[in-house]
Amino acid sequence: MNTVGKEIWSFVRIILFAIIFAYIINHFLLAPYVVKGESMHPNLQEENKLVINKLSQFSHYKRFDIIVFNAPDEDARYVKRIIGLPGDTIVMKNDILYINGKAYDESYLQSPSQKAGLSYTGDFTLEELTGYEKVPKGSLFVLGDNRAVSKDSRYFGLLSKNKIIGKAVFRIWPFTEVGQVQ
Repeated sequence: MNTVGKEIWSFVRIILFAIIFAYIINHFLLAPYVVKGESMHPNLQEENKLVINKLSQFSHYKRFDIIVFNAPDEDARYVKRIIGLPGDTIVMKNDILYINGKAYDESYLQSPSQKAGLSYTGDFTLEELTGYEKVPKGSLFVLGDNRAVSKDSRYFGLLSKNKIIGKAVFRIWPFTEVGQVQ
């Protein structure tokens, strides 16, 4: 093989390696996600670009993690916050979230209706919404941060672990908000 041929082959190998490496990263480790809609406002806005950790195992998800998943009710991907883990009881009363009987401060919520003293989330129990007293094994209960417009477990029920794509870990756009997803 002549020198030009060797140079071309070297360049082609680098390009092939980069393509294969990018494919492996995107399909098995990390993936980009673009936020659609206002269901996570004000924490995530329309067109925010996130990095999703696809290696997160179901057993490692924690309450209040933000995850991306295949919607159970349409051909779309949703981003929501984990509220209930397997074994949890969930009650929302007077805009106070109770998990296993303990009240939680949802400081990530910011609603004009809350400030005006109006109901933001609406009262419910897990059993009223899903028929289950506790979140079953292999499922999660998820809610959007913008409860007034969020299509979440209150509408489509429990989320099966096989629908989860991964955990939102980092925002890469807009540049003014680059950083860890909270």
